Amino acid sequence: MNIMIEIRNIKKSFGTLEVLKGIDLDIQKGEVVSIVGPSGAGKTTLLQIMGTLDKPDQGTVLLDGVAVDRLNRKELAGFRNQKIGFVFQFHQLLPEFTALENVMIPAFIGHVPAREAKNRAQELLDFMGLSDRASHKPNELSGGEKQRVAVARALVNHPSVILADEPSGSLDSKNKAELHQLFFELRDKLGQTFVIVTHDDELARLTDRTIHMKDGRITPENHITTKTTTL
Repeated sequence: MNIMIEIRNIKKSFGTLEVLKGIDLDIQKGEVVSIVGPSGAGKTTLLQIMGTLDKPDQGTVLLDGVAVDRLNRKELAGFRNQKIGFVFQFHQLLPEFTALENVMIPAFIGHVPAREAKNRAQELLDFMGLSDRASHKPNELSGGEKQRVAVARALVNHPSVILADEPSGSLDSKNKAELHQLFFELRDKLGQTFVIVTHDDELARLTDRTIHMKDGRITPENHITTKTTTL
């Protein structure tokens, strides 16, 4: 497999607090990788640095072969829009827009023509089983539906990687299981790469690889499962 994300000697401090203490990590194309560990281990900080939302104090990040630290602010914004999709715990949909419009927003930011953006968004909502919910606003959707819309939004620009921070943390058991299944369907059908920060042991067990973090470092008990994970 090809390396999708290559991280070398990443260090990050906030004031006198050293949050990341020299992280080395490779993520392969088409992997579903979970990052686990106690609160304060540095998981979300690492994910934000992977996603170019924050900069390390030291070290390098290559994403899809691009050294992101060499990009200027405008180039970085364009790179993030095209190459990275984000899924958050509380979906962060814009309440004034419909599900379809929410999915289209990253495409509009990327200057995709309106008709093409709409077609992409509709295809993704169809794939998510949300064809009949496209015209509904977030307050008319269930928690599971909102999160599937958020996943569709993350996918609309055909990103190289999806970064997810506690994506099932606000869902009930049924919707959580459906969301987890969706991740693996996207990996199997689209070759999508996922890096998921989670406290959900069930999800972590299902992923191709689990990265354990503690006190700003990767610990040695990381495990690898088979590539044919099913739910």
